[in-house]
Amino acid sequence: MAKSKTQFVCQNCGYISPRYLGRCPNCGEWNTLVEEVVTQTKANTATGLRRTGTSNVQPELLGEVKFENEPRIQTDLEELNRVLGGGVVPGSLVLIGGDPGIGKSTLLLQVSSQLSRKGKILYVSGEESANQIKMRADRLNVNSDQLYIYPQTNMDEIRATINELKPDAVVIDSVQTMQEPEVQSATGSVAQVREVTADLMKIAKGQGITVFVVGHVTKGGAIAGPKILEHMVDTVLYFEGDLNHSYRILRAVKNRFGSTNELGVFEMREGGLAEVTNPSEIFLEERLKDATGSAIVVSMEGTRPILVEIQALITASVFGNAQRTASGVDRNRVSLIMAVLEKRAGLMLQNQDAYLKAAGGVKLNEPAIDLAMAISIASSYKDRGTNPSECYVGELGLTGEIRRVTRIEERVAEAAKLGFNRIMVPANNLQGWTPPKNIEVIGVSTLSQALKLALG
Repeated sequence: MAKSKTQFVCQNCGYISPRYLGRCPNCGEWNTLVEEVVTQTKANTATGLRRTGTSNVQPELLGEVKFENEPRIQTDLEELNRVLGGGVVPGSLVLIGGDPGIGKSTLLLQVSSQLSRKGKILYVSGEESANQIKMRADRLNVNSDQLYIYPQTNMDEIRATINELKPDAVVIDSVQTMQEPEVQSATGSVAQVREVTADLMKIAKGQGITVFVVGHVTKGGAIAGPKILEHMVDTVLYFEGDLNHSYRILRAVKNRFGSTNELGVFEMREGGLAEVTNPSEIFLEERLKDATGSAIVVSMEGTRPILVEIQALITASVFGNAQRTASGVDRNRVSLIMAVLEKRAGLMLQNQDAYLKAAGGVKLNEPAIDLAMAISIASSYKDRGTNPSECYVGELGLTGEIRRVTRIEERVAEAAKLGFNRIMVPANNLQGWTPPKNIEVIGVSTLSQALKLALG
């Protein structure tokens, strides 16, 4: 006989409480605990073991495990291949999150069409009907005899269809709309998302099927549901961008088969997403030659160097407390750099409002952007323009020193490729390699030295 019990589960972090609480003691959020009925039966447990096939697994010595390096499946989008670490890995579970309307379904429909040339693809949609998907497919010029559309939310039906069709890849759009009939809770709840993801992982690993999963995001930008969702999958991709601009950024924050923090740039067009092979030109194409408060930095996104313009606007504060506003860079880092400029370079910035922005909508968070931020702030404060053919790389210490950064050769090579004549780098980075001949590499050791060379 089935045993039922009632528990209250936090929809934000997954905390389980035997009674209702107004505030979750684990994450501190209010009114997030929802009542769920849990039914446990011996039959269900046995069925789960048979479904996973884990009852026959035996321990093996590490040296006796047979490893076969399977070739990756290449898509027509080289940007996506790079973010995935070289292509689609068979039997992997990939989670893609992003804001509503950013283009997640469009990207996966294009990828499904490309992969269908090499095998069967099952596109499972819990949000759209077959007619809606067909309308988007016609707009994207997607048509294939190997691409199957399946509007369904019941996981029992989806499992049966996968066992019958035996596809090479499955797309789930989205995981929050799927329902596990054995779990007695609302669709999209923590328990449902956890069980559905576990089921998809068993399908991917047990049958060698690549599974792409779309995940909704909260208003804070994180993927909705329990954090275990991101822990269980092999790869987590975030699709970012501004709905007011056509460019989209696909960023890998977790990848068991490649480098993390890789970045791919796409442009949303009427016919779908088109890859941008040289994003540095996009980020720099509208830069004014004689503008003050502008500095170019060579930032690393995974293994890719990109050149981004950092803009700063320094104005006298009208009110008593000066404002610090940042877009695309960390606001706390802006305050830190302004404090170093005031203490080590003699700039009176405590009564100045500061507005900083990374142009193009890209987000930069590495220490190597410190020097460019400092020079852009000083340029706006002194109202002196920087050299348009010069860029800057370096981490700024609290004592005013310029500290070394990683991958300096790739950064310099990218700047030279885009036609920059001079690059300012930390002096300690000049050892052990030979700079290119078509760009002047200047090593600086202090902030005062860098400001003198950049602004005169």
